[in-house]
Amino acid sequence: MFQLIANIGKYMSMILAVFSKPEKGSVFRARLFEEIDFIGINSIIIVALMSVFMGGVIALQTASNMDSPWLPEYTIGYITRSSTILEFSPTIICLILAGKVGSNVASEIGTMKTTEQIDALEIMGVNSLGYLVLPKIMGAVIFFPILIVFSMGLSLVGGWLAVLLSGLASTETYVFGIRSFFEVGDITYALVKTVVFAFLIVSIASYYGYYTKVGAVEVGKSATKAVVSSSIAILISNFFLTQMFLL
Repeated sequence: MFQLIANIGKYMSMILAVFSKPEKGSVFRARLFEEIDFIGINSIIIVALMSVFMGGVIALQTASNMDSPWLPEYTIGYITRSSTILEFSPTIICLILAGKVGSNVASEIGTMKTTEQIDALEIMGVNSLGYLVLPKIMGAVIFFPILIVFSMGLSLVGGWLAVLLSGLASTETYVFGIRSFFEVGDITYALVKTVVFAFLIVSIASYYGYYTKVGAVEVGKSATKAVVSSSIAILISNFFLTQMFLL
């Protein structure tokens, strides 16, 4: 318990240091675009694959469990849309990204720590946290919502392909279900969650990477801790955000 409190305190101190002394604007912009490419663009393929099959599975499971004759056929599209926007795209995709992005960030910064590159930055008078961590956090906060919107669209396409190829519903019925009872607030809720999750993933991974002990084995341990801790943080924050927005 005391160790957990100490870790939280150290994490909060790191976050304050990250935003306390930003680097020059030109340096920050260059680093930001590098991180958007590293964190966001390199994740497009895995997000696309996950989203298409996720939407297909949701649609097929919904269709296979519609035993009641009182349920209209457009329920397939409605549930696919609601499940995708409210939970599956923002939460499940971010959990996947916690494994991919979180481990990469922790390993990169942990390796720099063990090879004393971070010490070299500090000796040169560079705010190493601002230089290394801030562009990663901002890149994730900017690009993760784009990835999630992309995921939502592909999930709905995957659901449409699944019901069309299986003959469980027509295109018109599925699209009507997607459009039924739509609320813009659902998109807002999903994107707010995404921003929070993006911040947690990158900041927690950076924390474990920055405070990595010397040794190659320690870098691996830091990456593992980063993935586990950020996944737990996503699940806990998801619960509280859902209470705030939907209840």
